Amino acid sequence: MNFRQLEIFRAVMISGSASRAADLLQITQPAVSRAVGELEDALGFLLFDRVRGRLVPTPEGRLFFRDVNTSFIGLDTLRASAARIRDFGSGSIRIASLAALGSTLVPRAIRTFRDSHPQIAITLQIHSSSMVRDLVANQQFDIGLAADEVDLSGVDHRVFANSKALCALPPGHPLASKTVIRPEDLDGLPFVALAPEDRARARLTQALEQVGAHPEIVVETPASATVCALVLEGVGVGLVNPMAALGFAERGLVFRPFEPEVYFTTYLLFRPDAQKAQLVTQFVAELMKARSISLPSSPPAP
Repeated sequence: MNFRQLEIFRAVMISGSASRAADLLQITQPAVSRAVGELEDALGFLLFDRVRGRLVPTPEGRLFFRDVNTSFIGLDTLRASAARIRDFGSGSIRIASLAALGSTLVPRAIRTFRDSHPQIAITLQIHSSSMVRDLVANQQFDIGLAADEVDLSGVDHRVFANSKALCALPPGHPLASKTVIRPEDLDGLPFVALAPEDRARARLTQALEQVGAHPEIVVETPASATVCALVLEGVGVGLVNPMAALGFAERGLVFRPFEPEVYFTTYLLFRPDAQKAQLVTQFVAELMKARSISLPSSPPAP
């Protein structure tokens, strides 16, 4: 068993056929078939059933592919690391963030971090909170920002922010005349809701149930920024993380406080070996400064 055989096997699994794998690797189809056969001989079990000239993965082949693919992902990470060292020199930091902060607060922190660290390679990816947690736990990323519904086992963590939810209203909405929005005000209204697993949504649901209020959920979405965009289009009203709502007041969206208070809790996640690294510590300091970013404001209620 050698690397080339594994590369060809992976190409067949990903592309779905020997001919497409041959095109992908720029080799002949007989070379693909020969390499697969040699790999099967070395392993002692069939990776594919031959069905009318097609290679159909066996259960053993699918199981083996999982480990092979994981190994290649590791190689891709090494290639990316080499590219960063080549392009930027030594030093890099990898950040994964939930969408609520990934388009507002984190970019601000990156800008100020680069003022003092212009040669550091920075990677920023936006994912669901569960994916952020997995990327940090698997040591692919140094820092994660995730909502409080994630499993915190396997990562170092601390609370980053507790943000009071704001009620987002379309321009000219009748509720804009109120200084504070309460659960009973939402009864029967078209409502843009966060995803069911979002704990802020669960807190809102509890407040609604206590007064018997039942908004009409017309759209569900995992991102507060998307809630803001939908509300701005007049789809409904919504409850949002203020850190994700920056820039929308300038476009006409109206924000009002919501009572009882509903909080969005965000965690900083670290690899167990990364929290005390100098670059990580310095970037976290910039995140803390960016946390004081001014929150969206709207004209007062008439």
